[in-house]
Amino acid sequence: MAVRVLLVDDQPLLRTGFRMILEAEQDLAVVGEAGDGEQALEQVRRLQPDVVLMDVRMPRMDGVEATRRITGPERDGPAKVLVLTTFDLDEYVVEALRAGASGFLLKDAPAAELVQAIRVVAAGEAMLAPSVTRRLLDKYAGHLPSGEEPVPDALRTLTEREVEVLKLVARGLSNAEIAADLFVSETTVKTHVGHVLTKLGLRDRVQAAVYAYESGLVRPGGQPG
Repeated sequence: MAVRVLLVDDQPLLRTGFRMILEAEQDLAVVGEAGDGEQALEQVRRLQPDVVLMDVRMPRMDGVEATRRITGPERDGPAKVLVLTTFDLDEYVVEALRAGASGFLLKDAPAAELVQAIRVVAAGEAMLAPSVTRRLLDKYAGHLPSGEEPVPDALRTLTEREVEVLKLVARGLSNAEIAADLFVSETTVKTHVGHVLTKLGLRDRVQAAVYAYESGLVRPGGQPG
């Protein structure tokens, strides 16, 4: 079945452009559009999309709050959110990731990258380039803990290897890069990542990266806390 996509952006011209790109793909179907966060919530409830392509700066309700409501504990449906931004260091992006977005993409990204991002997010993975993970978290390090806070109890549930994997995820490494760094198979890495997400109650590796910084496990620059 085709991945059902909802387009959310306050610029009709951009929505039209995205629609043209996505409808050219047989496995993607644009099921609706919205011009602000409030419309997005209504459309999500009515249309039950798989992926919401979400702008962040919009009138009435911005994309961060809309993302929080769509992906929160009271979520009504399976929708995952892929945030769109004009700037790769948009101040809203970190907040959107904390709110539950599965990743973000620049609005001027190549069409093939947009299509692939939607497929990745629909499959339950996170879409966030390693270099962008590091730049975002380093840039907003001022919003993160000083490192003097006590270690969260949840971290104590992780094995030594799982902590290693979490630190590497926070540095933005892919499964293949983590496997090479730890001299294990990618399958083993996926298993460890899965255990980390389950034990910490996180949805994906994007939230895991943010958690690692917020808990003080990793400091700005990708260094251990």
